[in-house]
Order: sequence, then structure tokens, then C-alpha cells
Amino acid sequence: MAAGAVARRDPAPEPVPAWGEKRILCVGLVCLDIITVVPAYPAEDTDTRCMSQRWQRGGNASNSCTVLALLGAPCAFMGSLAPGHAGDFIAADFRRRGVDVTHVAWQPHGDVPCACCIVSAASGSRTIMLYDTNLPDVTARDFERVDLSQYKWIHWEVFISKDLARHFGYHSAPEALRGLRGRVQPGATLICAWAEEGADAVGPDGELVHSDAFPPETLVDTLGAGDTFNAAVIFALSAGRSLQDALTFGCQIAGRKCGIQGFDGIV
Repeated sequence: MAAGAVARRDPAPEPVPAWGEKRILCVGLVCLDIITVVPAYPAEDTDTRCMSQRWQRGGNASNSCTVLALLGAPCAFMGSLAPGHAGDFIAADFRRRGVDVTHVAWQPHGDVPCACCIVSAASGSRTIMLYDTNLPDVTARDFERVDLSQYKWIHWEVFISKDLARHFGYHSAPEALRGLRGRVQPGATLICAWAEEGADAVGPDGELVHSDAFPPETLVDTLGAGDTFNAAVIFALSAGRSLQDALTFGCQIAGRKCGIQGFDGIV
């Protein structure tokens, strides 16, 4: 059915988690990733053959849901999708992973965002070109339909990334944490991962904690490594583990992800 002819879908009644266990809700982006694996990153204005190409559900909050599900955490995704082949592919993949899509906001207008991702087999690097479409975001009305008592943790994509820290002029995770701490509410926890240098965090007491990285023997695919780190940290913190333990666990799981294509095999 054409996008312009489809009315916004009202969410179905929210299922109760098994055994009364509260879930984790990830709010944010989902997109279609078109992933091309090449022997090495191609030079500009050249032709090359790829090693493989695949569709994959992507986006920060979406990827974190995938990792949480693989770790065994009941979770749900909240974000916007548009009707059509791409939206149906994404929704089906969420369900295949056991991620609840009750709170997906199906928009009557707009297109599903799409990211073309080039993964270099030689270095494991990923280059992402996102087509950020005109798809509306979720609204306050969407949140009014959510029974927040069903959730023990709600993730809003607010970890400090290396790219964001560099955008603000910081050159290391500790420097970023010190510089940004004054911008958040007292009692907040700040976490910043820095790729091969591991990750740092500052808790409510102001103490800086650090974890080294856990790189794989062979670097295969770094696409989604940051989202993997975020999900693993959330998984550990929501289970009551210390900030230090959560940081180390996040780096360990992110390291495993960098040694495989996609996400299957991180646990």
C-alpha cells in the first residue's frame, strides 16, 4: 500500500513481560543499512568488486536493541518507521530478534532513513553515508500511550561518543568527561568510549573510572561497535553492577563485536 494512503497505526496493547520482569526501552533511530564489504577502501572514481553485500537493520537505538536481546535482556524499541518494503523488513527483523515493536510510530508520510555502509576487510573500518529522510520523529502523544512502569531503563541515545567529543574540541575521553560534567544535572553519570583506547566514566561521586579496550585478534567489522558498547553497559548497570564492572563489560562485548561481521556471535 502506498505511503500516502496509509493511516497512522495505533499501537496494540502492551504485552506484559514474562515472569513480571521489567524491560529496557531504547528510543531513537532505526534505519536500513546497505552494507558493502570490500577488500580495501576504494580510491575515488574507481570501479571495484565487493566481497559481499547485505541489508541489515541499523540505527543506534535499533542496534542496541539487537545486542540487548542477544545478551538476554527483554527489550523494546520506540522510534519512527514508514510503511513499505524497507519498513516491513525492519519490523520483521526486530520480531525475529525478540524485540518488542509495540511502540513503533508508523508514520503516514516520509521514507525510512537509509545508510550506505562500506566495510573494509583490510582494516575493519566502516564508512557510513546516511540519507536522513523527512520521516517525522516520535511525539509526546506517542509517549502518552506508553506504560513506563513496564520498564526498568529507558535509553535515549545520550552516551558521549568519540565523534561528539571531538566535535566539542576534546581530544580524549577523560578530557571530554571533565569538560562536559558541568553541563549535566548533579548526580548524573557520564560515559565516553574512545575506540582502541577503551572507555572512561564519571559517576555521581565525581570519581573517574577507566577500562582498557579488548581488541579481537583480527579486526573484522567495527560497524555498530559503539552501539554494542552502549547496550552492554546498559545491560550491566540495569542488573545492578558497578560502574567499573559495566564499563569493562561494555568494552569486552564491543571487542568481540569488532571481530565478527554483524552481531551474531558476540555472546
